[in-house]
Amino acid sequence: MSKKPTTPSCKTPARTAGLLGVGLDNKDGHKRITKGEKFILVGGSEETHVRMTETTLKTFEELKRRDKRLETVDPRELAEIFYKSTPV
Repeated sequence: MSKKPTTPSCKTPARTAGLLGVGLDNKDGHKRITKGEKFILVGGSEETHVRMTETTLKTFEELKRRDKRLETVDPRELAEIFYKSTPV
């Protein structure tokens, strides 16, 4: 009885996604880092970092409200959500 060689599964790997926010206007020497389940925000002045954090949290809240996931949301829709989530 001969065994047939097995081939690795050809399943498509699950998509993963994450957001990276980088603030470049830091002049006070502080190292600001905020991490979440699917995001990391680094750098920036205090004001910039707070704006990035607020925008990111509001974006994830809106995705949840729309019952969407970062891995599957259309990039154009995500851009629209970011725009609407950015504090004035």
